[in-house]
Amino acid sequence: MQRYASYCDDFYVNLNLSTEMELPQNRETVLHYFEQIQRKYPTMRNFYQREKGDFVLEEDKDRGQYRWATIEPRRLCSGQVNPDHVDEAIEQHRTVLELAPYMLSVSPLDCEALDVLFGFDFTYRGNHNQLVAEALGLSPALERLADYPGASVVSYEPSLTIALDEECRVQCRLSVETRTTPYHIRTGEFPEEQLSVYLTARQYGSLGSDTTFVDSLDRLSRLCHDLVDSHVIEHVLQPLARAIAMK
Repeated sequence: MQRYASYCDDFYVNLNLSTEMELPQNRETVLHYFEQIQRKYPTMRNFYQREKGDFVLEEDKDRGQYRWATIEPRRLCSGQVNPDHVDEAIEQHRTVLELAPYMLSVSPLDCEALDVLFGFDFTYRGNHNQLVAEALGLSPALERLADYPGASVVSYEPSLTIALDEECRVQCRLSVETRTTPYHIRTGEFPEEQLSVYLTARQYGSLGSDTTFVDSLDRLSRLCHDLVDSHVIEHVLQPLARAIAMK
């Protein structure tokens, strides 16, 4: 199992390609695209259309480890949940981006944004917001507010976005998503929900004439790897895992 999985309950690697123009939605094109993906990954055999019109191809989810791919009106997506190796998921995304120009007429000029997301889910029954505040801490400006007599933390989802070039076209965002509501806090009834940590590396705008989608994918995935290894594991994932284990 991928080593990142040891720090959380579920780990996944997603790709999103947002386009300026709408993607093809006709039957022949959509089916031909997914057939090419299925040819490489034969176990992806569950095909359906969502109510909003998105087309989905995915593996069975009962093992907790599966691949999926979608075509939305203006977004092409791919993901793998709990991969044995990150490289397996990146190779799947590479396949999607290699097919897109030929199967779906997606040009690098048509790129609104391309992003790679490393996601980490923790299963926790309790106040997610309070847990995040305790595990990751608050800034000095907010600590005394949270310590006000009788106060309970209702919403705390820290996030930080950094730009890695002068034009701010390449950005990385670290965010935490909680799923505890005021109703849960008021009633004291906390369902077993997923607390999520997302590390996203994103390239904005059209790609250069000498850059391919795959080139950008490789760069973004390297950024995610580096940031997770140098910061996210030690300062975010491990503190959250320890806090949950102590509850």
